[in-house]
Amino acid sequence: MAGRYWRHNRRARASVAIGVLLLALSVAFLTLAPHLHGGVAVSVGTASLMAATISVVTLGNSLMQFLTWWRRRATPPPAPTSADIGTAKDILAGLVAQQWRDETVLRSLCDPEPMPLPWRSTEHRELADHPEIIARGTVAFPGLGVHIEDMARNFRALRSRRLVILGGPGTGKTTLAVQLVLELLRTREPDEHVPVLLSAARWDDRLHPRIQDWLAESLAMDYPALRAEGLGPAIPETLVARGEVLPVIDGLDELPDHARAAMLAALNRSMCENDQLILTCRTEQFAESVHEIGDVLTAAAVIEPQAMTAAAAAEYLRACLPPVPPPSWPRVLDELRAGAVPALSEVTSTSLGLWLVRATYIAPRVDPAPLLALGRGSAADLHDHLCDQLIPALVSARPPADGPSQPFRPQHAWRADQVGRWLTYLSRQLTIGKEDSRDVAWWHLARHTPSRGVRIGAGLASGAVVGVVFTALTGSALVGALIGMPVAGVVMLVTGSWFTESPGHADFQVRGRLSDLLRVLRDGLFVGALGALVGWLMGRSVGGPDVGLSAAWQIGLLSGIGFVVVLSLIRWVEHPTTEATARSPRSTWRADRNLTVIRIVSGLVVGMMGGAIALKAQLSPSVAIVGGLLLGLLFGLLLGSHHAWLAYKLTIPRLASRGRLPLRAMGFLDDAHRLGLLRTEGPYYQFRHIELQQHLARGQDTTPAEKPRPASPLP
Repeated sequence: MAGRYWRHNRRARASVAIGVLLLALSVAFLTLAPHLHGGVAVSVGTASLMAATISVVTLGNSLMQFLTWWRRRATPPPAPTSADIGTAKDILAGLVAQQWRDETVLRSLCDPEPMPLPWRSTEHRELADHPEIIARGTVAFPGLGVHIEDMARNFRALRSRRLVILGGPGTGKTTLAVQLVLELLRTREPDEHVPVLLSAARWDDRLHPRIQDWLAESLAMDYPALRAEGLGPAIPETLVARGEVLPVIDGLDELPDHARAAMLAALNRSMCENDQLILTCRTEQFAESVHEIGDVLTAAAVIEPQAMTAAAAAEYLRACLPPVPPPSWPRVLDELRAGAVPALSEVTSTSLGLWLVRATYIAPRVDPAPLLALGRGSAADLHDHLCDQLIPALVSARPPADGPSQPFRPQHAWRADQVGRWLTYLSRQLTIGKEDSRDVAWWHLARHTPSRGVRIGAGLASGAVVGVVFTALTGSALVGALIGMPVAGVVMLVTGSWFTESPGHADFQVRGRLSDLLRVLRDGLFVGALGALVGWLMGRSVGGPDVGLSAAWQIGLLSGIGFVVVLSLIRWVEHPTTEATARSPRSTWRADRNLTVIRIVSGLVVGMMGGAIALKAQLSPSVAIVGGLLLGLLFGLLLGSHHAWLAYKLTIPRLASRGRLPLRAMGFLDDAHRLGLLRTEGPYYQFRHIELQQHLARGQDTTPAEKPRPASPLP
């Protein structure tokens, strides 16, 4: 069992390798020191002390993580109580409602009212299960006149409460899913499942063959409040295992053919009798997957939209206009009702087309005359025209907020051509990327750019700075080289994982976590004792018992403090609180940045302790203080498990220099969301419509996209 841990934990293997390397370096320094004289000898001895300390902390951390894993394997955690589960469901329901209510307002889904697109049970009998398995009596999705309240009531009437929402591009499948989630939450009884909307592109059936495993992991990532100590252990896993979550999986059609069929088969394979589900997919792709696996989605009702009539579309657009519309609009609406503009009728028969017309011509108060000219031609040409005009229209219609931040107005001024160019880059990265087809994660930007050159540059820069500082402090280029070169190598090696790490978040709540704090102190004493043993063995072998005792005291104290202040503190604060909201992209960015600040402060504390010990060893005050703080800063930066913000900061300047993204990339993504071009799903951004993403990816661009290359360790 221990062998399996080390075999599958790449981070643990890398930590041990770095620890052994630094320990060997410390022994080499200690062996070299007696052959030198004066300040150089003292400096080399201090370098040996620091290398040994970092080595002990690194090795001790690996050992403590292994022991923690071993104890957890041997002692299963207690099961959450019914009260814990009820509280967790209420928290989750509140977070999901808050998340999608904001999106509903941003996307104008209910302004002035939901789009009048009727839905009914599919006429393709080969796509749905036997009627008696789906519902008792008639499957009640009649189509015309069905509002969202009726839709929720009909959904609850299904025997297994499973629903597949089909339709063509832009027919409002996601819109219906969002509205259904909010309605189910608004009318939810305490014993009912909590609906959670997720993108199908995030499910890798090879990593998670069962939907329950993927759903639990997604809940833990998107809603960290479920990991709060007060809720009991493993709440996301427990909610899923007990069937308390209703997954609403959006965009099955966005997966490749084989993956789509595999997911449909996995759903049938992993769902129990009481498992509920809502799934959206394009009709053609769903039919292909059903044909490939030779089966439908078990016990699921299947609905499709009816085409919106030209009269209904004209009435909806009229309601979006002012009571006294501009003079040119009545003619457009009259010709739309009369069927004189067939391309416009076809485009506005879907919710996407209606929104495009509203966003490009009504919101910015633009003359709609082109709708008449293009409306008599090709629907494809009209659709492309609307997509081309969308970004300029939204940028002009929603100028930056003047004063305090407003939820649905951008905070910065961007030119329309800049917004188009940067979104084109992101759309192409999603097209060629292998991780997903829709999710834009800020920490994935580092994966879209080759990292080897950045890591080499960061390592050389760090080594050069440390080398120059120690050369200036000691007056010896040898000391600067002996310290700077290992620093450069360690930075190159350690930063290899930064570009693939996910963001972290911190919690400083002390109440109810005293036992964790006591374990931190216990582990610190153990690592300190390990450091004392290493110091004794090293010092005694070189200078006898007196040197061994001095080295044992110095390395043991620094190792224990370094382990407690840096490593254990970081692990201790990486827990969510019950007051946390559903994680947004910006909040995860800030949280990981805050962890970086915490590590820097902790490292400086350890550096100050090292400087104090060096002063007691009669080292020059400037060397002790400046050198200790500098090495402590590097110590705090390099250790820990979450460096996504640092990887982002190393990557964005390179992307900005090539015109891929602005230097204020997070500000741009936030503003693109406020403009209505992107939406959020937990910590991810997504293009509001896959059709817009595909349109941008097909467009011409003067800066071709780079193929993403995952970061890999240096040889």
